[in-house]
Amino acid sequence: MTPFILQIITPEGFLYDGEAESVIVRTTVGDKGILARHEPYAAALGTGKVRVMSGGKQIVAALSSGLIKVSADKTVILAQSCEWGDRIDTKRAEEAKRIAEEKLADTALNANEHDVAEFKLRRALNRLDAAGK
Repeated sequence: MTPFILQIITPEGFLYDGEAESVIVRTTVGDKGILARHEPYAAALGTGKVRVMSGGKQIVAALSSGLIKVSADKTVILAQSCEWGDRIDTKRAEEAKRIAEEKLADTALNANEHDVAEFKLRRALNRLDAAGK
């Protein structure tokens, strides 16, 4: 496959800056695959995995919200948070999952508190999935 430039940027800096043969991301309307010479494209990203094929190997990251912009010269993913699956602290993710589930069981939550707890649960589950748990 023909490689293209991919950048994954978080508030902490570059998570990835190099060539890739493909990338698959979770947009707010479903998964989207990007290859070299993809038409210009922009979309909001939800909570999901990012799968990067580079050097014939797939690497997986857990992403929580952001944007993707595909142009003729490169693809840029701006993420609120993104971490490689093999670097995820699974004990921390399990604890976040437990806390979110407890919060969701609370019937006194207002709508905003419920939405935040749901987001935290989705994020924890996504991190565990990207880590292979």
